[in-house]
Amino acid sequence: MADKLKFTIDGVEVQAEHGQTILDAADAAGIYIPRLCAHPDLKPIGSCRICTVVVNGRPQAACVQPAAEGMVVENDTPEMLEHRRNLIDMMFVEGNHFCMFCEKSGNCELQAMAYRFGITAPQYPSQFPDKDVDASHPDVMMDYNRCILCTRCVRASQELDGKNVFQSIGRGFGRKIGVNGRQALGDTDLNVDDRAADPTICPVGCIIKKRVGFEVPIGERKFDHEPIGSEIEKG
Repeated sequence: MADKLKFTIDGVEVQAEHGQTILDAADAAGIYIPRLCAHPDLKPIGSCRICTVVVNGRPQAACVQPAAEGMVVENDTPEMLEHRRNLIDMMFVEGNHFCMFCEKSGNCELQAMAYRFGITAPQYPSQFPDKDVDASHPDVMMDYNRCILCTRCVRASQELDGKNVFQSIGRGFGRKIGVNGRQALGDTDLNVDDRAADPTICPVGCIIKKRVGFEVPIGERKFDHEPIGSEIEKG
């Protein structure tokens, strides 16, 4: 068995380890495939579909699809860009994302993704759903208006913290993130130092630590000067 697999992404030859996903191989090659539910410390689940690519003519989630010898992957095409714009648009209108008031502005992966794709306003009508804000925990709050159901908090709690603080509940438009407390986040065993509460886990401003708002000023935040994915493309 050869040490490396070889395949192409948009005509560029890429090498991959056996068992490595398309997304990981692309990252190693300096090719950015957009993603929102994927996180390097968490098991991939392919839920957001932002990382969808066309593999040998069929759409596949790059974060869970293993690389294979000779496969032909299409990533940066007009069709895929339009697909991703539509998904990002729907994430905005299915929640209440007021970026100008959000503490995560400049550090928000959804906001940064919209800027990367040139989205300044959603093309679909906003649904303005009635969402809760849970400030019952002494150190952490949840603003469900901003949740995009990536389940990174669910996986971080289970895989990294050894807990089960968050769960995905329901299906379809009624799906939401629940907690294992009697009523609210304050009833759970979530600790402010848990990875599930770390700002790098939640890609948006849903899970926020209290008393540290705007610790990094706007203008000096992660995506204020370079687009999301730049660190991969530079590498």
